[in-house]
Amino acid sequence: MMLRTASSVILAAVLIGHAGISAAEKIHPLGIAVKNEEASIAVDINARGQVAGIIQNVEQGTQRAILYDRQLIELGTLGGEESYTKGINASGTIVGTAQNQRRQWRAFIYSKAGGMRDLGTLGGNSSYGAAINTAGQVVGFADTSDNYFHAFVSNGEGELTDLGTLGGNISYASSINNHGEIAGTAALSDGYRRAFLYRPGSGMINLGTLPGGRASSASAINDEGIVVGAASTASGRWHAFMYDGTEMVDLGNMIGYGDSYATGVNGAGHVVGTILIGDERRSFVYRDGKMTVHPGGHGLYLVNAINNQELVIGAQYQGRKFEASTMRSNAIATVVRSPQEFMTMICIVLLAAGAAVIYHRRYRGIQLGGRNMLAL
Repeated sequence: MMLRTASSVILAAVLIGHAGISAAEKIHPLGIAVKNEEASIAVDINARGQVAGIIQNVEQGTQRAILYDRQLIELGTLGGEESYTKGINASGTIVGTAQNQRRQWRAFIYSKAGGMRDLGTLGGNSSYGAAINTAGQVVGFADTSDNYFHAFVSNGEGELTDLGTLGGNISYASSINNHGEIAGTAALSDGYRRAFLYRPGSGMINLGTLPGGRASSASAINDEGIVVGAASTASGRWHAFMYDGTEMVDLGNMIGYGDSYATGVNGAGHVVGTILIGDERRSFVYRDGKMTVHPGGHGLYLVNAINNQELVIGAQYQGRKFEASTMRSNAIATVVRSPQEFMTMICIVLLAAGAAVIYHRRYRGIQLGGRNMLAL
């Protein structure tokens, strides 16, 4: 009986090692109700639990900006057909982009009290909102009068301020922290693009690239000034990076394969992002000096951000469409083994169980023999 129990425990351990923690156990769908032909994506979540998101029409490919605050709130447009969100601050103000009546894209801010408001451009036709901080400062990029696009910052009420470039024609801002520091990407005079850090009073700083690479792009910045993004390498691969104020740390090298892109960083310096290996998408979390990779189908398919409540924000891929979901940043990675590895482990367990049976029988025989001899 004891032997059978031990064998069962060993076999169960193998099965658990094969399956790991299922995606359903570590991924939390937000429960945003959509129609059958629609999908949902979470873009950002504040400390109140308010969600800036997107609803997509899977058949038509169109998208709508939403706020989910215990109920679904459609944000509408600026007179056009489509809109999408990019961020939400602590007070619930949302930044995003919407079409106007001329089907031109325009950066907007939205609040429950004031509705959706067009932020204008830098002299051209279009603008795109990317991020908003606690004070309501907004960043993004906008067309200029000479048909290029430049990064901008705005207080949400007045004109957009052009942040310039690194000597080239284009730039775009991706993130702003609560000190007004901005992360983004700008072109050099030779056309290559570089991640930048913009500090009020100091201007735009070129963050460089990883060794041997020519280009880089920044996606997020936290209040400690840590910037994350992706940079090209000497091998031609893109690697996620973290700029800690002095140097660019290669997170992709810790992953060891594929093209990786960091998409978010929170106040604790925990970094999230995506890994592409051919057609497969994986997600990663870098926290406390440790890199955790979640295989495809066992983590979020889209990774948009991480907040200070340690929620990784994005969407899982369910039933051939996206579902707005979150995952804890400390979720344990699923161990996925190939069928060959699984069968090998089963064989090892069976051989071990067989050896245990033989040993048990021999040992039991010795004991019986000993008792018989004593009885004589």
